[in-house]
Amino acid sequence: MNINSQKTLAGVRLGFGVIALGTILMQLIDSINHDRSISNFFSFFTVQSNLLAALLLVVVGSYVLLGKSGRTVAYLRGALTLYMTMTGVIYFLLLSGYEQSLQTTLPAVNIMLHYIMPAYVLLDWLLFPPKKKLAFRPALIWLVYPLFYLAYSLVRGAIVGWYPYPFINPVASGWPNLIGISLTITLAALLLTWLLVLRTSIKRRSHTS
Repeated sequence: MNINSQKTLAGVRLGFGVIALGTILMQLIDSINHDRSISNFFSFFTVQSNLLAALLLVVVGSYVLLGKSGRTVAYLRGALTLYMTMTGVIYFLLLSGYEQSLQTTLPAVNIMLHYIMPAYVLLDWLLFPPKKKLAFRPALIWLVYPLFYLAYSLVRGAIVGWYPYPFINPVASGWPNLIGISLTITLAALLLTWLLVLRTSIKRRSHTS
């Protein structure tokens, strides 16, 4: 990829990052205006993952414009690609139609956070993976955040009586169902982690062949 193409890609990443941040802010303002809980708003995995992805896109875009690169940034990209893919897939399979309870009540916000951003971040990884090959074992640390999020949601939910998603609400879904879905998501995330890391190996071989 030549310098002009790199700058174009960096600009696209910056643009998506800024738009996503603006989208989150727009929904936050709407939630405040409707007296919805702000702490609940920032307790959604969708909001957290999109916020982190948007910030990372801004950082990565700026990083490339400055002519820098690094393995740490590559692993961070991989982590956020995992989280955003989880956001899109879980919403599509389990949460579509629950926009009111998910506090993504504005149609543009819902489309951006649940469809466009997950799709873009995943495509960005598939089309423009890191130049250096990543290793699977270090990438396993990516799973820490989703597991921590589950623990946080269960503990906070037991305290305040509110859970961000019905499938992790032991009162509504029951512990057997909660454990089953959680294990399924964890195994799927593990497989996705392996596939994301594998993408960097495929690119490496294609450049050396």
